Amino acid sequence: MDSANFFSLAFGIGTKNKKGQWLEVFYPIPVFNPTQSDVEKIAQVLDYDGGNTDIDLNNELIGKLASVTNDSRQQEILGMMRHAARSKVACLLETDSALTSTPEAYLKLHLLSHRHVQPNKINLEDIFAQLPNVAWTDIGAVDPEEVTDVQLRVRAEGRVLEVSSIDKFPKMTNYVVPNGVRIAHSARVRLGAYLGEGTTVMHEGFVNFNAGAIGPNMIEGRLSQGVVMDSGSDLGGGASTMGTLSGGGNIVLSIGKDCLVGANAGTGIPLGDRCTIEAGLYITAGTSVQVMDEDKNFVKVVKARDLAGQDDMLFIRNSQSGIVECRTNKKAIKLNESLHAHN
Repeated sequence: MDSANFFSLAFGIGTKNKKGQWLEVFYPIPVFNPTQSDVEKIAQVLDYDGGNTDIDLNNELIGKLASVTNDSRQQEILGMMRHAARSKVACLLETDSALTSTPEAYLKLHLLSHRHVQPNKINLEDIFAQLPNVAWTDIGAVDPEEVTDVQLRVRAEGRVLEVSSIDKFPKMTNYVVPNGVRIAHSARVRLGAYLGEGTTVMHEGFVNFNAGAIGPNMIEGRLSQGVVMDSGSDLGGGASTMGTLSGGGNIVLSIGKDCLVGANAGTGIPLGDRCTIEAGLYITAGTSVQVMDEDKNFVKVVKARDLAGQDDMLFIRNSQSGIVECRTNKKAIKLNESLHAHN
């Protein structure tokens, strides 16, 4: 066990189905790169000798863990867990390697939403295999195969079970509420999203897991898996970014600083800083683009992929010819500072 370079550890409380399989785990304070001393103390209590694993906790182990930590907040959380009737777990990740269990997957999603790591910076291999489909209800996570039994029990109590979704990912705000952000519709931000301070997600905005905004940013469109938007940029209403989960795509997109992707526009290529795509225009890697110089003179025709990552690009569709043009963009958008100061 290399405790000097330990990746992450956390104590969590969660839900198992009737078969004893994990459905979800909540980690109040995930620890990223814990100290060597903490790892050694915890390892001794749990009889842990290395590797990536999750260990079910009972009240005796929780009491011992509380006695070896010097973190008062961690002691408080362990004390609350000790009296909880739900399943409890310790997850220890010595290395950032492929996921092998549901508790491991939830820990990495927490690390992203707690801003310990940025999207595309950690190994999420096999995450879909480790996340079960869950019926997310007003009384918590339920195995879809057990929903009918729960519905009967709840109705016998004079209530109705509210099933908000059936999905592998829960909404972020049921697990992590980052400081300094506004989220108009919390169901549209999945656990594992990264929202930097000063970010606003409007009602139709969407942020997938392993995607995010460095902050401050305005998100009124869709940030797909793997897409990161740098500070000062605006994703307009109905705008979209092309992800890598469907369609066989393998280009990892990013949007640079002070960019604007207009309403109902979109991009399938990375954008550098100070780029603008006009409203209604979707740029894909194969889009033919006519490059213009600063005096709007024709230079050449290229595929949009050849412009990927460049700064100061303005993409518009010529209203007369219908041709997509790329001009030099000398303006940077400015976000409303008071709007993004989420004190």
